[in-house]
Amino acid sequence: MIALVLCHFALAACAAPLVRRSGRYAFVVLALPPAATTVWAVTEWNGTEAGRALTWSWEWIGTYDVSVALRLDALSELMVLLAAGVGMLVLLYCASYFTDRSPQLAPFAGNLLAFAGAMLGLVLADDLISLYVFWELTTVFSYLLIGHGSQQKKNRRSALQALTVTTLGGLAMLVGFLILGEAAGTYRISAIVADPPETTLAVSVGVVLVLCGALSKSAIWPFSLWLPNAMAAPTPVSAYLHAAAMVKAGVYLVARLAPAFADVPAWRPAVLVLGGATMLLGGWRALRLNDLKLVLAYGTVSQLGFLIVLAGAGNRNAALAAVAMILAHALFKAALFLLTGIVDHAAGTRDLRRLSGLGRTMPYVCAVTVLAAASMAALPPFLGFAAKEAAFDALLHGDTADRWVLAVTVVGSVLTVAYTLRFLWGAFARKPGLADTPVRRVGAALLAPPAVMAVAGLVLGPGVGWTDRLFAAYADAFPAPAHPYHLALWHGFNVVLLLSALTWAGGAVLFAGRTAVVRVSRRVAWPTADSVFGHLLLGLERLALQVTGFVQRGSLSGYLAITLTVLLAGQLAVLITDRPWEGAVAPRVWDAPLQGAVALLTCAAALSCLTVSRRMKAVVLAGLTGYGAALLFVVQGAPDLALTQFCVETVSMIVFVLVLRRLPVRFEESIGTWRRALRIPVALAAAATVGVAVWVAGAARVAEPAGAAMVEEVAHHGLKDVVATILVDLRAWDTMGESAVLAAAAIGVTSLIYLHRRGEASMNREELQGETAWALSGRRLTGLPQGDDTAPERSWLAAGSTLAPEHRSIVFEVVARLLFHPILVLSLYLLFCAENMPGGGFVAGLVAGLALITRYLAGGRFELAEAAPLQPGLFTGLGLFVSTAVALGGLAEGTVLHAWTYHGHLPVFGDYHLSTSVLFDFGVYLLVLGVVLDIVRALGAKIDRQIERAAGALAPATDSGTGEPRR
Repeated sequence: MIALVLCHFALAACAAPLVRRSGRYAFVVLALPPAATTVWAVTEWNGTEAGRALTWSWEWIGTYDVSVALRLDALSELMVLLAAGVGMLVLLYCASYFTDRSPQLAPFAGNLLAFAGAMLGLVLADDLISLYVFWELTTVFSYLLIGHGSQQKKNRRSALQALTVTTLGGLAMLVGFLILGEAAGTYRISAIVADPPETTLAVSVGVVLVLCGALSKSAIWPFSLWLPNAMAAPTPVSAYLHAAAMVKAGVYLVARLAPAFADVPAWRPAVLVLGGATMLLGGWRALRLNDLKLVLAYGTVSQLGFLIVLAGAGNRNAALAAVAMILAHALFKAALFLLTGIVDHAAGTRDLRRLSGLGRTMPYVCAVTVLAAASMAALPPFLGFAAKEAAFDALLHGDTADRWVLAVTVVGSVLTVAYTLRFLWGAFARKPGLADTPVRRVGAALLAPPAVMAVAGLVLGPGVGWTDRLFAAYADAFPAPAHPYHLALWHGFNVVLLLSALTWAGGAVLFAGRTAVVRVSRRVAWPTADSVFGHLLLGLERLALQVTGFVQRGSLSGYLAITLTVLLAGQLAVLITDRPWEGAVAPRVWDAPLQGAVALLTCAAALSCLTVSRRMKAVVLAGLTGYGAALLFVVQGAPDLALTQFCVETVSMIVFVLVLRRLPVRFEESIGTWRRALRIPVALAAAATVGVAVWVAGAARVAEPAGAAMVEEVAHHGLKDVVATILVDLRAWDTMGESAVLAAAAIGVTSLIYLHRRGEASMNREELQGETAWALSGRRLTGLPQGDDTAPERSWLAAGSTLAPEHRSIVFEVVARLLFHPILVLSLYLLFCAENMPGGGFVAGLVAGLALITRYLAGGRFELAEAAPLQPGLFTGLGLFVSTAVALGGLAEGTVLHAWTYHGHLPVFGDYHLSTSVLFDFGVYLLVLGVVLDIVRALGAKIDRQIERAAGALAPATDSGTGEPRR
């Protein structure tokens, strides 16, 4: 099972080269994973209908009982066939629907196949957390598919709206999953359904939150607004996501959890009321629309309400009808969407007011459409009729609430028949006063996929009994009724058949009076949910602007004061309420007098920052506080931390200095005496509160410190450096997360500097027409030799020729040249000695970065380019790749980040060993080096280039396509 899911994602990743090589016919290749999944599901039919389940699991987060667990049972069997079978047909349809010149075809193809893989994982998931992961993957891929034509505002807005609604519902659902999982003591879905937790307030809240996610995914009112707007997506997306796959996810979740939670008091009212209201509102809205695709969209909303009612009714016969209707709806609605795409493709419009005579000019398309529409209208002998009969019978023989719902579904079915007739009439009928619409030829390959689904709806009507055992295997999870219903096309003349006849007659009457119905519908129409959503967003944006304008006034010190005040208030409230200092061990002033001296000097430097007005002085004083903290680490006996702190503080100060070149010398914000008098006590109080909180947290320890156990564990493996081992082995997960955050932060910061693209920062010396930024000054120095009088006899730097002689420092150049390679060697030493001595990938990367910074400070941006000709992103990406590869390599031993050591012997060097922790640390080394280089290029070289451009020292940039100067 997992292999089939992964195949979807693997081939989706190869979509771009496939499309480049084969054009639109790449969709045929991309249809292979869904086809293989369909064949596999068919082979498992007999086992699942017999009640057997096929399972697979892999422990993911064992501490919290979270696994990647897959399970194929009767309900999953049906959903897999729909997700894979319809997905395969839609992909084949795409091969004829699109052309080789269709824009962004490769991303679309990859996203569509990846969505199919996510949907497959969703319906097979047997773990709540795994289900949520696949659930959100479908949300992300649907966002990309709906927004495929991103150059159009409508597509962007529709995609964002779908993402907003479904993501908010998904977050609520996640909280519900956590509540239910903790209440049940397991996150395994099959175990929860087999032994549901006792109904408590927490469980009821969890069920309501899960329903929020399911109803938002299936576009149930009041979450139904996103589905009609999602019709901006290409027709294949509408046919797959919004008929057979994504919107069925919510129905599937309700059907999956109904055997366990249908008796929870909040379940049935929410499902029956909202489902019934959605069925009526969607069907009524479909009667007045003129876009064929929108008619189907609101019809889909109506049918989804019907499916939610059946899936959540909570009895065996309704569940049987629900799964039968899920199959019928997927077949006829996906086919109708694809046929609408054919009509649009052939006639150039979907407006039923402009279509006329297509029934004669496109007879085969019309015939297939009639087959699919007849199933949607529940006419015999189609599958839709058999499923609707089962639904009416289940509700008729239910309790009082079910019979009220039956009345609603009968009215909703009348609306279904009416908009079905309106769809057929609008698409294919010849209209008086309107000439026949000219059409283009439709190929058989384009018509074949919807024809297969339409014919399947016809065949499965008389053959619905073939599915009875499979569907009953799911429905039997509910208590058995006195008279279990069995699926069949004909159950004789009875009340249910009479209700079906009433729906046909009522629908025909509504269609006959369509003009009056449209007029009345528009007259009594409420504001659309889309307009309400738009006004809510507009109001939220205005409120955000007002709040932002009130709070954010451009004062960094003001922001910091607010932050510290909130921190101070919160901490003081907790400390005063709980009084945690009572019984706590009194803190020692110091372990050694030297600590007190260093701390006193550090505090003096920090307090001095409050009185300075020059930015450079503030940076130096702030740096001194960092160096003071590093000295405290030295005194305390923590050389690893001290070395890292020294390197971080040095790099930070250099970066500050680079930034200060573009800022005024003094702080521009004027601070009055009373403001200074207010801010100093706030800062001191916040510092004191944090200090007390740290003391209280340390004094509250009741367990034995973990340090001794870690020292013993490290020594057991023949190592000495506990800190480095913690970072790359015992807590390697934390290091991976922090590395990713560091890379993302660096990319975000530097992207603010590289406003357009990183390639803009050229390092070509030929563009330089004047002096570099290192030679530019506000005024010329007088009384000093000019020209080559002071130039050194030889160049110590690779880019020394770009420097003005009067601004060169021969001592600094020599020192930079002599120390560059030793510093790099030192960084490698710190990397490889980390197992037994102070060092590690992080500090080694900083040291290597300092070597590059030294070259930059000595020779400018061209010297930096000579020292590091590769792009920083290469180092950052390669570092993340190496660390991740080492982490995933641990799967060979069963768990991610499992460490192993290889021992060997070399003739000259003797015995050696190579540990995966060193390789992992090497990835961190590359990442940190890339981050430092990226920041230096952004805040150093890029700003240098801006200064040179402003001084007219650069040649005009030329457009790569025309060779003309770029304006």
